[in-house]
Amino acid sequence: MHRHKRSLWSSCPLSLAVSAAAGTAVCFLLAVLSSLILYKLINDMKLAEWLSRASIAAGGFSGAYVGGKHRRRRGLAEGITCGAVIYLILCAADLIAAGSLTGIKKFLLLTVSGAAGGVCGVNSERPKGLMDQ
Repeated sequence: MHRHKRSLWSSCPLSLAVSAAAGTAVCFLLAVLSSLILYKLINDMKLAEWLSRASIAAGGFSGAYVGGKHRRRRGLAEGITCGAVIYLILCAADLIAAGSLTGIKKFLLLTVSGAAGGVCGVNSERPKGLMDQ
């Protein structure tokens, strides 16, 4: 008989931490990529605000999408929670780096994009090899 192992995604706090870490990593990588594009190719800071918003929205969406795709339930609520956790991570990083807190606009952007990502993740095709929870 096979021993039934509990999946990483069966624990809500652990799966939320993994999906928020994935979203934060996407946010960071896109911010670095957009800053390289601005520095090397464009040399104009007019697009910096829009590129930073796009990287934050993509990070919130992708983190919640990963969580929703693997948890397969409560996509809206867990997506909003994932966006809020990513916001807290960004607030902590901003507090350490700049000594100030980020604005409420980033919170709203992360929660809305996280909600959309969670819903899309839950309604997407089931991943291969996903163990039942």
